[in-house]
Amino acid sequence: MTFILGLTGSIGMGKSTTAALFRERGIPVHDSDAVVHALYRGKAAPLIEEAFPGTTKEGVVDRSLLAQQVIGNELAMKKLEQIVHPLVRAEEQNFLAQCKAQSAPLAILDIPLLFETQGEARCDAVLVVSTDYSVQKTRVLSRPGMTPERFDAILARQTPDSEKRQRAHFLIDTGHGIADAARQVDSVLKALAGRTKTHAVGKA
Repeated sequence: MTFILGLTGSIGMGKSTTAALFRERGIPVHDSDAVVHALYRGKAAPLIEEAFPGTTKEGVVDRSLLAQQVIGNELAMKKLEQIVHPLVRAEEQNFLAQCKAQSAPLAILDIPLLFETQGEARCDAVLVVSTDYSVQKTRVLSRPGMTPERFDAILARQTPDSEKRQRAHFLIDTGHGIADAARQVDSVLKALAGRTKTHAVGKA
């Protein structure tokens, strides 16, 4: 039976880098963000254009135009989530079916809003990536098109980092470089090695 580890963390905490470290070690990872990007270029695009006119170009969702309509607008954000989340879940289920068919001992669901969408219920354990707020803010504001106001609006919709830490089975601090994060990933895999068969996981 495949053990499902949920991977999450607030914006700028190093989740994508951590996911890449697991992939390098041969662990299958379902990247929800990558799935959303693909959906924005495919089946979700006409649905989003219908709900939010003017947010696509040549049949592809323009994320900056979409952000202008939904960031800071709770009703619009919920409307978008009602379109996108079911499509992402379907892709996730296909991924897990493949992992189980291949008898993969471990699979990772990389879900940015895992706690916010009660995604932990679909996981056997949760790994949270985190770092100091100052590091997080510096990382996020270095992104093209990001502003302090947009950063604050995104944070307002996310479960506080302190709460995520408390609810995590495993925690990785990404504030000390790739090599240090890699060592922490190896520690998580070592801790899971003896537990994946029983699915009995406590706090680590």
